[in-house]
Amino acid sequence: MARIEPVLSYEHLRQLPDDGNRYEILEGRLAVTPAPSTRHQRIVHKLDLFLGRAEQAGYGHTYVAPTDVVLHATEAAVQPDLLFIVKERLHIVTDEKIEGAPDLIIEVLSESTRDRDLGVKLRQYARHGVKWYWAVDPDAQTIRVFAWKGEAYEEQMTLRRGDQLSCPLFPDVEAPVTTLFT
Repeated sequence: MARIEPVLSYEHLRQLPDDGNRYEILEGRLAVTPAPSTRHQRIVHKLDLFLGRAEQAGYGHTYVAPTDVVLHATEAAVQPDLLFIVKERLHIVTDEKIEGAPDLIIEVLSESTRDRDLGVKLRQYARHGVKWYWAVDPDAQTIRVFAWKGEAYEEQMTLRRGDQLSCPLFPDVEAPVTTLFT
């Protein structure tokens, strides 16, 4: 007998309880993630400060989780740790959510999200045209940088302590990788 699974939409997500968990739709399925650790949140804060410098320089706007990003009505509604949208594309921002692919998404990996962030989320972000994806690994103290090339990502580099963090979206904004993990 064939198994019939319900098709979930962003509207279904909006009806879920505000219980401290993060709810997302990934490849049409509901994914639930518990609240992140304090270490995770500290790194998110430092990345937000970095992206804030790009925002102050006039390159665009940054958003921190929980911010709903609807990449596809029934296939992908996510809440990345951080995202950046260049000023020319701010029309995708509404009062309620982001409607379309941000220019940069950053996920800070944790034990409970690592496989998802480097698997289904990586595929979803590529499928829907997110230009840059950074996977930040607190344990290895690295940042894997992926660039969107057509319909897939190409891993550009892995940044480590001693390297400078930068992005072509805001070329004159840099920070030492070390500062994110201290």
